[in-house]
Amino acid sequence: MKPFALACSFQALLACGLGGSVSAQAGAPPFVPQPAGQPAPHVDDLVATALARSTEIDVMRARLDAAREMAASAGALPNPMASVAYTEADFPSFSVGREPMSAITVEYRQSLPGAGKREARRAVAIADAETREREIASLRRRLAAQVRTIYGRVYALDRERALLAASHELLDMLAVTAASRYGVGEAQQEPIIRAQIEKSRVDERLDDLTAERRVQVAALNRLIDVPADTPLGTVESLPALTAPPAPWFDLAAVNDPGLAVRQAEISAADRRLAAARLDLKPDFSLGGSVGIRGTLPPVVTFGFGIELPLWKKEKQEPIIRVAEQELTLARRAAHNERVELDAEIARLNAEWLRGEQQIRRYREAILPQTAAAMDAARLAYLNGRGDFSAVLEDFGLWLDARIRLAQREAARFATWAELQIVIGGPATPGAAEGR
Repeated sequence: MKPFALACSFQALLACGLGGSVSAQAGAPPFVPQPAGQPAPHVDDLVATALARSTEIDVMRARLDAAREMAASAGALPNPMASVAYTEADFPSFSVGREPMSAITVEYRQSLPGAGKREARRAVAIADAETREREIASLRRRLAAQVRTIYGRVYALDRERALLAASHELLDMLAVTAASRYGVGEAQQEPIIRAQIEKSRVDERLDDLTAERRVQVAALNRLIDVPADTPLGTVESLPALTAPPAPWFDLAAVNDPGLAVRQAEISAADRRLAAARLDLKPDFSLGGSVGIRGTLPPVVTFGFGIELPLWKKEKQEPIIRVAEQELTLARRAAHNERVELDAEIARLNAEWLRGEQQIRRYREAILPQTAAAMDAARLAYLNGRGDFSAVLEDFGLWLDARIRLAQREAARFATWAELQIVIGGPATPGAAEGR
C-alpha cells in the first residue's frame, strides 16, 4: 500500500467527518418517503405533515367546535311552555258555549333569567372554548418539538453511520499496509489482528446503529401517521439555528402555551363563579292564556311570576363554594405552571449555552487536534518509525470526536425545539429555522 493512496483516503474521510453539519435545506418539497441513500425530507416538511395528519389534534378540534357550539347556545332563553286545558262546568256533558265556566284554554309561558344571567352563562361557555383553543396551540408546539427531536437523533445516527462506514475503508487500508510490512519482515502480526478487531467493532456498532435508527424512524412515522416501516432517507444536515433574544423568561411569560391554558382556566373558573353568584337572584316568567268558550266571549289571562331562591343554602350556595374552590385551584395551578416554567427556562438556557460552547470547542479545537494527531501517527507508522497501537488509539480519538460533535448538534437542536414550545416559536415552517 502506497502512503499517498492512504493519505488521499484519509483526506476523503476527514471531509466526511467535517462537512455539511448544519446547513439548512431551503425550499424543501412536501413530505415524500425517501428510500435509504436518498436525502430525507426537510424537518419542516415533516412537522407540517405531522400537524396536518395528527388524529389527536383532530380530536381536540372537534372538542373545540363543540365548545363553540355550546357558547352559541349558552345564552339562549329557556324553551317556552305551551299547554291546552279543558274546563267543564257540567261534567260529563259538554257545555262549552253554554256554561260561562266551561272553556278550552290555550296557555303560553316563557321563563326569563334574571338580569345578567344569560350573559354570564355565555361568558362561561366562551371561556371554555378559549381553553380548548389554547390547548390545541400547546399540543401543536409539543408535537412539532417531538418531530424535531427525533429528526435530530436520526441525524446523529446517520452521521455516525457515515463516519463508521468511511473508517471501515481506512481500517482496511491499514490492515493491508500492516500485512505488507509483516510480509517483508518489517512488522509483527499483531497489527494485522488489531486492525481486524477494530473492523469487527465497527461492524458491531453499525448493526447497533441500524437497529437504533429503525426505532427512531418508527417513532417519527407514528407522529406523521404513515406505516411504521416507511423508509426515511439520510438526514444529512440540521437547519441553521439562531437563539431567540434574551431574556427568555419574559418571552415565555407571554407566549408559553401551558401558561396560556392555565390563564384561560382561571378566566373560565372566574366566570363560573360569577354565574353561580347570579343564581342567587330571582328569575322571572311571563305568560298568558286564552279560554275559548264557544259562542261566549273568550277569556284572556296575563300572568307574571318570580322564581325565588328560597332554598339557596341547599342549592345555590354549595355551587358557589365549589366554584370558589375551582377558582382557587386554577390560580394555584397557574402559579405552579409559572414556577415550573422559570425552572424550565433556566434549564434550557444552560443546555443551550453548553451546546454552543461544546460545539465551538469541537470545531475549533478537538477536531483539528485529533486530525493532526492521527495524521502524525499514521505517517510515522508508514515510515516505519511509529507503533500501530498509536495509530489505532489516535484513530479512535478522531472518530469519537466527530461522532460526539454530531451528537452535540442533535442535542442542541433538541434544546432549540423545546425552547420553541415555551417562547412561542413556529410550529409550522418558519424563518426561525433558516428557511
